[in-house]
Amino acid sequence: MLESRVFEFKVDYLETKDMAIGRFVSSRDISVGGHLWRVNCFPNGDWVDDNGNPEDGNGPWMYSRVPTDCENGDWGWKQFVERSHLLPDYVKDDGCFNIVCGITVLPGGDALDVPPSDMGAHLVRLLDSGDGSDVAFVGGGETFRAHRAVLAARSPVFRAQLLGSMAEAAMPSITLHDVAPATFEIMLRFIYTDALPGDEELRDSPTEMLQDLLAMADLYALERLKILCARKLWDGLAVDTVAATLDCAEMFNCAELKNPASRRKSTT
Repeated sequence: MLESRVFEFKVDYLETKDMAIGRFVSSRDISVGGHLWRVNCFPNGDWVDDNGNPEDGNGPWMYSRVPTDCENGDWGWKQFVERSHLLPDYVKDDGCFNIVCGITVLPGGDALDVPPSDMGAHLVRLLDSGDGSDVAFVGGGETFRAHRAVLAARSPVFRAQLLGSMAEAAMPSITLHDVAPATFEIMLRFIYTDALPGDEELRDSPTEMLQDLLAMADLYALERLKILCARKLWDGLAVDTVAATLDCAEMFNCAELKNPASRRKSTT
């Protein structure tokens, strides 16, 4: 909840006008928003140069700062008021002037916890259940049911294929050619979840699977999937895989992988 408070800090002009640079007088601590605040008033400025003189822009001014007990909670005004104006304009008959300070503390980022997005979890349940599916992909003895609108929203290639004028737009079932069912399934799940599976789900040859997945990502113009595959391939790059990985990067126009792989190859 937003909390605010206004208070006055009384400063004796005669006692403070000759204070050394960097010396200050403080108000009492004020509790606002669960933190303690105070006003520090530097009658002759805060900083000096190597010769002991006030730094440029600070010399003729009184400096006021509001520190607090919370991290990064220090605010200040270097040119709060010009000292030559203090006596004629602000000092009262009792030889003092007042600083009025208003503090407003806004709710922090953790005032209301917002759970992380679980859209992917909901969509993948839709994929797994097949509810509302309107297209099937068949290959290698397996059938994958999916939703044209989801695929079209994620891939311009699927959009043209499934919602455009191509023959597949009218087909309830599409046959997969030269595509490993396991690779297609991972790509399909990425489309619904925007995430890659863990290494344990990438079969016995994760590098080969990632290379095949990179090819699929290029075929269906899934740029984020390409970059994710490139990063995993780069992380797992070894002497015996760098040549094949570089060939894969060249073939499928993956600059994010090609440049690091080229550098690694030149050092082997």
